[in-house]
Amino acid sequence: MSQFVNGRRWDGSSGTAADFIDPSSGTLVAAITLAEPDDVDEAVQAAKSAYPGWSRATPGEGSGVLGRFARLLETRAAEVAQLEQEGGQTHPARREFDVPGTIDSVDFFSGAARNLEGGATAEYSAGHTSSIRREPIGVIGSIA
Repeated sequence: MSQFVNGRRWDGSSGTAADFIDPSSGTLVAAITLAEPDDVDEAVQAAKSAYPGWSRATPGEGSGVLGRFARLLETRAAEVAQLEQEGGQTHPARREFDVPGTIDSVDFFSGAARNLEGGATAEYSAGHTSSIRREPIGVIGSIA
C-alpha cells in the first residue's frame, strides 16, 4: 500500500513503515512507507502542475471525470471494501454501506459539478449588481 501522487503509486521516502491493523480482528491489513516533507512537496508540485488544466475544465468535463470515477469504484467495489479494513468496520458493513455510500457521494458531486449558480447578493451602489462567483483559486492540502 502506498500514496498516490501524479497518477502513480508513490512510496514514502522516510524508510519507516506503519502497520495498518484491522481493529476487529487484530490482523495486519497492510504496511505503508510513511511520507516525509519532501514527499509532500512532490505531491504539492504535481498538483500545482495539474492546476492550470483542471482550473479551465468545463463543468461537463469535471462532471465526466467524477462520473467515470464512480463507475470505476462500482467495478472495483469488492476490492475497495476489502482494502478499507483498517477502519474496523465489518466486511458486510463496508460492502453494503460504506462503499455504496461513497459511490453515491461521487455520483452526487458529479451532478453537482454541472450546477453553477451565482447568487445575486445586492446592489451596493446604483446601477451595479454584485454576485457570488465560484472559481478555482489553487492547490489545497488534505490529510485523509
